[in-house]
Amino acid sequence: MRVDAHCTTAGAVCPGCGVRSTRVHNSQLRFPADVPSAGRSVVLQLRVRRFRCRNTLCSRRTFVEQIPGLTRRHGQRTERLRSTLASAGLALAGRTGARLTASSAPKATTSATRRWPGSRR
Repeated sequence: MRVDAHCTTAGAVCPGCGVRSTRVHNSQLRFPADVPSAGRSVVLQLRVRRFRCRNTLCSRRTFVEQIPGLTRRHGQRTERLRSTLASAGLALAGRTGARLTASSAPKATTSATRRWPGSRR
């Protein structure tokens, strides 16, 4: 199953200085891994926009919008998949958790199932 999504907000806040920007620099496609739905794999095609920071003193010239509850910076998995993997890892530990989630989560490695839910990775 393929899901195409994009954010409809007018702008985004720069993570460097906190100034809101509506100037779109460009957009790009991301494909974060997600949990299956009704036994079928889900391919999430997410279009995110890169904005220009309006603050001339900010060290960031451009930044990418983040969608709360769905993605995080440099993330390759959705928050839903991260929490599923973390729960399996905490309950079953390393290899057992990776084997259990192999059928329900793409690329569930031993180290991915051992990560805590609050970790930055």
